[in-house]
Amino acid sequence: MEARVGMVMEGGQRTLNADGVAAKFLAQNTHQLGTLHQLLAGGIAGAFSKTCTAPLARLTILFQVQGMHSEVAALRNPSIWYEASRIINEEGFRAFWKGNMVTIAHRLPYSAVNFYAYERYKNVITGVLSILANPLVHFVGGGLAGITAASATYPLDLVRTRLAAQRNTMYYRGISHAFSTICRDEGFLGLYKGLGATLLGVGPSIAISFSVYEWLRSVWQSQRPDDSTAVVGLACGSLSGIASSTATFPLDLVRRRMQLEGAGGRARVYNTGLFGAFGRIIQTEGVRGLYRGILLEYYKVVPSVGIVFMTYETLKMLLSGISNY
Repeated sequence: MEARVGMVMEGGQRTLNADGVAAKFLAQNTHQLGTLHQLLAGGIAGAFSKTCTAPLARLTILFQVQGMHSEVAALRNPSIWYEASRIINEEGFRAFWKGNMVTIAHRLPYSAVNFYAYERYKNVITGVLSILANPLVHFVGGGLAGITAASATYPLDLVRTRLAAQRNTMYYRGISHAFSTICRDEGFLGLYKGLGATLLGVGPSIAISFSVYEWLRSVWQSQRPDDSTAVVGLACGSLSGIASSTATFPLDLVRRRMQLEGAGGRARVYNTGLFGAFGRIIQTEGVRGLYRGILLEYYKVVPSVGIVFMTYETLKMLLSGISNY
């Protein structure tokens, strides 16, 4: 999850969920940096990665909410290329980055909080429950860090979803207008619609990412100890991101739809809570409806993790050089 991953270093969660894996990889290589530099490098790397993969992220959201409202349902099951062409023809090429500014505003604090919280939770868990095995420490620490970061920055994630889901009708003119309109029309709690689905999904999503990453990395290094750390991190991060996305994508989809409840003055679609939303989607769209857009989520994994690693390593070298002066 963006419960997408997603950085812990994808909400998104997602947003991708390889974000969490990237945080763990980076944490293993930051001992020479101070905490402030770690947070700065992590936040910038996450924001840059999200900007590069923004077109795929917006397409994912549009596919996830397909079927929620009549004009979106009219698309039926368009191909990725069909929907991409529609965006270019009807909204212009820049529309692929619709909502990206709020994504950056969300990703910087989200990445920093998640990255920082993971290390702190891991230390606390290790100190208090020293009998726990390392994989369990990574699992619990990663899940708690994801929940902490998602809760702290949730309103930004909701606004990002609403801006990205807009097509031809522009109900929200920007970040500040979206915040004020939601508070006016839906109350302050309107900024937290779908938080339950987010918290239910982000913990397992990040925890699976961390745990699968750790297991794959240990197996790889035991078999090929001389391979590049960057190559191992990219490969294991990508595979663990796919694993966590597959496991938690339905929750991310429901989260996105609940975030759009009441947007633009529309009537509520899902009135029976989280599990009622699941039931309605399965009833009206089938089980496949819970996985709308998952291929796009898979497409984001390798470039997202790769960009994060590359950017972070570059920033780490630059900041290490500055700190030496």
